[in-house]
Amino acid sequence: MFDYSREFELLAAAYRAAGGDDKDLKNPKVGMMLVSGNEILATNETPGLHIQGKKLPDGVQATIRVEKGTKLKTPVHLCFGVIPERGVQRIVADYQIEDDAEVKFIAHCSFPNAVEVQHIMEGTIRVGKRAKMVYEETHFHGPEGGVEVLPTMRIEVDEGGSYISTFKLVKGAVGRMRLDYDAYVKDGAVTEMYAKVYGKKTDDIKVKESIYLNGREARGLAKSRIVVSDEARAEVLGEVIGNGPESRGHVDCMEIVQGKKAVASAVPRLQVVDETAKLTHEAAIGSVDKKQVETLMARGLTEQEAVDVIVAGLLK
Repeated sequence: MFDYSREFELLAAAYRAAGGDDKDLKNPKVGMMLVSGNEILATNETPGLHIQGKKLPDGVQATIRVEKGTKLKTPVHLCFGVIPERGVQRIVADYQIEDDAEVKFIAHCSFPNAVEVQHIMEGTIRVGKRAKMVYEETHFHGPEGGVEVLPTMRIEVDEGGSYISTFKLVKGAVGRMRLDYDAYVKDGAVTEMYAKVYGKKTDDIKVKESIYLNGREARGLAKSRIVVSDEARAEVLGEVIGNGPESRGHVDCMEIVQGKKAVASAVPRLQVVDETAKLTHEAAIGSVDKKQVETLMARGLTEQEAVDVIVAGLLK
């Protein structure tokens, strides 16, 4: 049998570099799943949390279920990655958060050596009645990009439920990214989706977040913060559809362009179906404030260091 201990340590090192604490990966009291390529290196269940994984030819199929009424006080850690320079990782994930359950997921996706890597996420999420789910996903890439990041997610939030997600990719070069999330929100439920991405070199970024407010008094927010520099390109579509009576939604897009060859576009799209729905939006594209740069340079930073500090604050 192949010894994956070295691969575990390499992925744990990338996990630390992305801001995680690798002690969580070995703590028996912490729910977790660690996947490298199409190998499930480790899983751990806790009371009320069930994790089932199956190896696929090009990745892993996973079902993660939180039992009805279970309120997990400790976040569940998920770590996906490809350590070699080349490979394909397809994650087919099904999250089932049952009625009145509460859970927070902290996911890290690491591709530190990528030259030609494809990371595909095909996810479905079901948040039950009055249940709460928080999903924070952070990517760590190498300096040269070399990754195709292709996440798609279908989210269903039942009556009185809450779903909040953050997708963050600011360390290393992005490569090619296509994020496509659709959320369907029922009576009194809430969905908030945040995207924070820093594109460099020749990165190609597309973000689409769509929220369908189908229930009475459903709430939705799609918020993106995208920075592009060098020759990177970014397109953002934030979309809210007000189908339910008294539903409320907001789209907030902000993009920062650094360099003469970087290109960014932002499109907020609103559609009111029920006349009592109220949807709003704001979109802005610009550059880093020169006065802020000059202030930081006066304190001893170079121009690039000053820009990096400002960008880090925007994407924090």
